[in-house]
Amino acid sequence: MTAPIRENLSGLDLRAEIERLRKERNAVILAHYYQKPEIQDLADFVGDSLELSRKAADTDADVIAFCGVKFMAETAKILSPEKIVILPDMDAGCSLEDSCPPEQFARFRAKHPDHIALTYINCSAAVKALSDIIVTSSSAETIISQIPEDQPIIFGPDRHLGGYLNRKFGREMLLWPGVCIVHEAFSETELLKLKAQHPCAPVAAHPECPPHIIDHADYVGSTSGILQFAKTFPGDTLIVATEPHIIHQMELAIPEKTFIGAPGADGNCNCNICPYMALNTMEKLYIALRDLQPRIEMDEELRLAARKSLDRMLEMASGTVGKGDLGRA
Repeated sequence: MTAPIRENLSGLDLRAEIERLRKERNAVILAHYYQKPEIQDLADFVGDSLELSRKAADTDADVIAFCGVKFMAETAKILSPEKIVILPDMDAGCSLEDSCPPEQFARFRAKHPDHIALTYINCSAAVKALSDIIVTSSSAETIISQIPEDQPIIFGPDRHLGGYLNRKFGREMLLWPGVCIVHEAFSETELLKLKAQHPCAPVAAHPECPPHIIDHADYVGSTSGILQFAKTFPGDTLIVATEPHIIHQMELAIPEKTFIGAPGADGNCNCNICPYMALNTMEKLYIALRDLQPRIEMDEELRLAARKSLDRMLEMASGTVGKGDLGRA
């Protein structure tokens, strides 16, 4: 763990200082949907991880300040090697990434040489480099539908997303046993109580949720997909089974509707707030922009290997790869 920040910043107008440094550094600030509202409100772009990295790559910024978690900032570096990429807190990790150490994943792959590795983007650059195709929660269905049914697949690191895809497509992918601690925390019992209180309210759930939550969902999709569903469903109340900071964007976009976060085990806990995302603060963002640290650095060989699996995803998501091109990378 890095040492906590001990500077006294109480006299600073942090928002004004961040705006000043953004201009001085020619920086673009990215905020994932799971960031605190105050960070979302000052970001140049708010969105899902890959979407943010692609938008930043299309800018002329010299610096990317990624308010998210480490694997997201790594993805930004993979796509924008010429830019400086900073992460406000380098300890902002991910339980899915932690569950899948690259050396263990490499050994697992070696035991199943006939399988291709279809790997969720919530993993380290090193695991991306060991994978054949990366998927996001929004592209996974499009991509798996293009893979021949007789092609064995390893899916990692999220067993819940992999299991959801197995059930939907009738596949039997070999699943790595990782989970997201946020989506794992939702309680079926408490969700059913909430549904009883709001019988007309649909449930929108992220596919990282376990099956006992997915089974009660009216819509299952990525965070951006859930946001779009919130804008278009015909009712006035929605139960949201993903990290609750996405509700900020829903309330900004559709203030006339009511959004209720799905509950955790005791019905009133903060266990569904991502503790890693919460490590990023305004103070840390200011210091990161000021010092251009902590900085994401990456070996070029690793970057190119990881980029290859990302590029395959982008090609397949756009429909430019044929089924005959889906062998191991």
